[in-house]
Amino acid sequence: MTHNPYSNPPHSTTPILDRRAALSCMGWLGAGTLFTFSGGIASVMGTGAAEAATGHAPISFVQISDTHVGFSKPANPDPVATLRETIAHVRALPRTPDFIVHTGDVTHLATPEQFDHARQLLAELPAPTFFIPGEHDLAGGSDPRPFLTAFGKETRGDGWFSFDLHGVHVIGLVNVVRLGDHGQGTLGRDQLDWLKADLAGLSASTPIVLIAHFPLWGLYPEWGWGTSDAAEAFGYLARFGSVTALNGHIHQIQRHLEGKVQFHTARSTAYPQPAPGQGPGPGPLALPAEQLRSAIGYSSAEVRHAPSPLAITDATLA
Repeated sequence: MTHNPYSNPPHSTTPILDRRAALSCMGWLGAGTLFTFSGGIASVMGTGAAEAATGHAPISFVQISDTHVGFSKPANPDPVATLRETIAHVRALPRTPDFIVHTGDVTHLATPEQFDHARQLLAELPAPTFFIPGEHDLAGGSDPRPFLTAFGKETRGDGWFSFDLHGVHVIGLVNVVRLGDHGQGTLGRDQLDWLKADLAGLSASTPIVLIAHFPLWGLYPEWGWGTSDAAEAFGYLARFGSVTALNGHIHQIQRHLEGKVQFHTARSTAYPQPAPGQGPGPGPLALPAEQLRSAIGYSSAEVRHAPSPLAITDATLA
């Protein structure tokens, strides 16, 4: 039987990229930001420069996060409208992404109605899509099974997965099911053991891309913005020359470099949160209505003529 490189979760028209799908080089695109991989090193360059360096046109993916379908409080009374705007932006990109990742909190309360509505909306995305759960996607606060039925049909455990894309290894991690100190995320023994085995056969020159919901570094542990057992995971990753970690949860752009690991957090499409340590704690940040779209959206970049560097901007829906 011929293998179909795409498959769909139940009752959804949003395609999920199969683990055996392949491509010759890979990048991250937040409406234009391309991370290309050459010789095992992640770098940022214009499309033309990347093609000249690798012999292939870069292939990109989009990250969206924290859509919170079902939220209705003053910080954004209509997150469905801003999600639709985000989808329209992605569909209007000059180049269709090769796939899309959603880094959690697809819904706000994990109800069947919210999952159904989210599936209908996200079916309009123009490329195969991977999902990992956020804490808001857990039924009863700890059960990922309804989310996995909707968005994680081919995953393992609580929703983790990995796949290879012609030399790049992508790993989806779940750190929201069991919480650690101060409400931080945890990966847990089963997932850590799986991760160790998953990485064991890879060359140290393999570029690694991690996708998670909670930050995988201690961004602000006092607010739960971190993953308490991530150090063990990064011990397994220490031999790799290129590791990029993408997450959601904090609803704002934060970047961090630690050794060879690059961290990047995405804005929400629904509402912002306060900067780390500013105010009494995390939560929806209500802005004047005319300012909301300046604080939500996705990251973007302008691809200049090679060999000029990529001009990175943090695009919003404003």
